[in-house]
Amino acid sequence: MTWPEVEAHLARGGGVILPTGSTEQHGPMGLIGTDAFCATAIAEAAADLCNAVVAPTLALTPAPFNTAFPGTLSVSEPVFRALAGEVLAGMAAQGFNPIYVLNAHGANLAPLRAAIDTLPGTRVRLKSWWDFEPVNALRRDWYGEWEGMHATPSEIAITMATHRRVPPPEAALTPPRKLSAEFIRAHAGDRHGPPDAHRRDFPDGRVGSHSALATPEQGRRLLDTAARAVAEDYAMFAAG
Repeated sequence: MTWPEVEAHLARGGGVILPTGSTEQHGPMGLIGTDAFCATAIAEAAADLCNAVVAPTLALTPAPFNTAFPGTLSVSEPVFRALAGEVLAGMAAQGFNPIYVLNAHGANLAPLRAAIDTLPGTRVRLKSWWDFEPVNALRRDWYGEWEGMHATPSEIAITMATHRRVPPPEAALTPPRKLSAEFIRAHAGDRHGPPDAHRRDFPDGRVGSHSALATPEQGRRLLDTAARAVAEDYAMFAAG
């Protein structure tokens, strides 16, 4: 968009969707940056349905546990919290209303909530694309417990549909170690350990996720379902 186009959107009382992801490994068949790709694709598809515009994706975010895998870039929580806070404040100052943050990376949630808390009175809504029941119904039906926690087949499926399919190496055709309920509770929100220990425990980058179950056809359906759910939620929030 040009700035006059953005100005016209604001004059109509328009809002914005801000995608947030990460730049980190996603297993042997998942693209680096998968979270950012998913958030962006879903945001753009949703915006077409709810008359929003999409801000540039925040893709450099906290992912310290994955830095032992080449290609992962991580920033600290304070840096990300400060950056997100300034971006949100800048959009609010220009008149974007509402601001809808669409997240795709668990470690972003705490700093995003902290950044939003510094902007009382600003209409900001934070959602992750997996927060919606129609999306989760597909994930349960297709993957069950093999959705896992990282390099999930659902996110790999979306990037297969939007970017490219990486053939799984032979080792990835075997399911990874299944996670216990206790492990999942203890590590929710990407509360994983130091980088070297994380790679030692999950050497191919998958954390309980059987990525090879993903297909591009599933990705297209997940993308469409998530976009419709986000657009509906955005419209409800915009209407007050």
